[in-house]
Amino acid sequence: AFLSGGVDSSTVVAMMQAQDSRPVRTFTIGFDDPTFDEAGPARAVAQHIGTQHTEIVASDGDLRSVLPRLAEIFDEPFSDSSQIPTMLVSELARRDVTVCLSGDGGDEVFGGYNRYLWFPELQARLGGVPRSVQALGAGLVRSLPPRTWDGIGAALQPLLPRRMRQVDVGERLHRLANVLPVGDPRAMRDRILGFWTPTAAIGGTAGTDPWNDPGLWPPLGDDVRAMMAADAATYLPDDLLTKVDRASMHASLEVRVPLIDHRVVEFAATLPSAHLFADGGGKAVLRAVLDRYVPPALTRRPKWGFQVPIRVWLRGALRDWAEDLLDVRRLREDGYFDPAPIRRAWQDHLSGRANRQHHLWAILMFQAWLSQRRANGVPAPRGL
Repeated sequence: AFLSGGVDSSTVVAMMQAQDSRPVRTFTIGFDDPTFDEAGPARAVAQHIGTQHTEIVASDGDLRSVLPRLAEIFDEPFSDSSQIPTMLVSELARRDVTVCLSGDGGDEVFGGYNRYLWFPELQARLGGVPRSVQALGAGLVRSLPPRTWDGIGAALQPLLPRRMRQVDVGERLHRLANVLPVGDPRAMRDRILGFWTPTAAIGGTAGTDPWNDPGLWPPLGDDVRAMMAADAATYLPDDLLTKVDRASMHASLEVRVPLIDHRVVEFAATLPSAHLFADGGGKAVLRAVLDRYVPPALTRRPKWGFQVPIRVWLRGALRDWAEDLLDVRRLREDGYFDPAPIRRAWQDHLSGRANRQHHLWAILMFQAWLSQRRANGVPAPRGL
């Protein structure tokens, strides 16, 4: 199994090991940057459960070996940067096994994303605040760059509760400011998941999403459960499962996803929200199961996801590669994107004024895909 040390993968591994007298195999990718390194927590969980554990630390060389292959392997402008560690961990696992399990789906099925907690809290706190006042507050937050808020947050950290001490304070505040004046849950989710608002594409429009058509959804009577249903119908298959499938198949590895077995999903759908969200967190049911096998101290950490230090790489190891793909003349001649907002985002990122890794990675993956098509003699698409 892939093991990150979080609730989902740790639950899968713990229940695997409970069925087998021999140590099961677990695999983890780590990074030199401690902010993103999951190898330590995964190692601690593996040692407690008693798995045969394998880990590697991804180097700049690993990054450079993967980068030229991304566009061809994914065969579309696929811009989830965790595609890189997923490819690396798949190649690592394939040296020893042909089938792996992963913990994907736990967040969508059992309520693990922070936005499921933030949304009702925002509604409760701001429900009586006029929209104009919310917009004013959002404007005040945006008046200071994320880097300045990071400094303020660092100065105040000793005074904050432990659960509020986190990195990227400024980036999170700016994202919150982008969401605050919206109000409508569908629009709020779109703002949370989207990056280029408005779009940087010339003549582009927002992609179709079943979430935008309320008629496609059952009357759940619960905005959070509706948000979970939307993520399970869109983000899970279009991003997470696509990522794992293409990365693993490229390595000739088969990955299976037990947490989205239809019987598990059907059972989770019958649970009251109070059984999913408890003690200030989501996935209460999974956490209760995991606690039977692993001490909570090993798996209770802030939700981080399968993130990679793209923001650091773009300022270092990937800078020349990105600069070539984001060249003003190249963008203008291609005719798909307006160079001005893209170059502003690139300069903001390089200078450290803001973290624009997600904005830039989406454009870079499109540009790399377009370049790969042209190199293979495939005509460029007519429009977005």
